[in-house]
Amino acid sequence: MTSLRPYLIWFAVAVLLTLGAIRAIGWAKKHPEHFPGARFEFDQPQGWATHRKLVGLAADDAACFAVFDRAKVGYLRRPVVGQGICRASQRMILTRDRLVPTMRPANAAPGCAVTAAMALWTRDVVQPAARKYFGQRVVALENLGSYNCRKIAGQRAQSEHSTANAIDISAFILADGTRVSLLNDWKDEDVRSEFLHAVRDGACGLFSTVLSPDHNAAHANHFHLDLAARPLGWTVCR
Repeated sequence: MTSLRPYLIWFAVAVLLTLGAIRAIGWAKKHPEHFPGARFEFDQPQGWATHRKLVGLAADDAACFAVFDRAKVGYLRRPVVGQGICRASQRMILTRDRLVPTMRPANAAPGCAVTAAMALWTRDVVQPAARKYFGQRVVALENLGSYNCRKIAGQRAQSEHSTANAIDISAFILADGTRVSLLNDWKDEDVRSEFLHAVRDGACGLFSTVLSPDHNAAHANHFHLDLAARPLGWTVCR
C-alpha cells in the first residue's frame, strides 16, 4: 500500500486538475468577454479581454467587419486610402441601427475597430452618463476627423490617425440641442464638466490611448481616442 501512495496522490491531483479545467472551460463559455480566445460580439458586456480583442480587430479587417455583419449593423465601407505606414483599410460609416450617435461631420470614417470601441463607449459610458447628468440622450458627436497621415506632434512616431485607427471628439449634442464641448465646458465646475470627465474616464478601459484637455494644450478642444497596439497591452489615459 505504501508503494501505491505516490500514485494515488498523483491520480487525485490529475482528477482535480481535470475537474478544474472543465469548470474553467465552462466559465469561459459563459463569460466570453473575459476570454481572449472568444470571438468579439456586440451583445457581450465589457470584460477583461475586451480591449485586447478590439486591438486585435484593428489588425484584422475581415474579422472586424464580420462583427458588424453578424450583428446586422448597416455600414458603408469607405475606399482604402494611402499606402505603407499611412494605409487605412478599415474606414467605415454607419448607415443604420446606429451604435454610435450621428457623427458631425459625417465623413470622418474612423476605422472599423475604433467604431466598434465607440459603440461600446456609447452604450456603456456616454448614454448612461447623459441620462444621469442631463436626463436625455446624446444624439450626435462632433469630431475633428480620423484619417490624417502625420506624425505625433513633437515626436518621431507615426500617429494612429495615419491609419484611421483614431478619432478626435470635440463635442456632444443632446436630444434637446444642447451642445457640450470640451473647449467651452471642460473646466467649468458644473454638470457639463462632470459629464465630460465621466465619459473621458469611461473611455480609458476601452481605448489604448485617451487624451483630454488634462494632457496638454493641443487637446484643449477634443478627446483623442485610439486603439494603438502596445507591448503587454498597456494603455494611456490623461
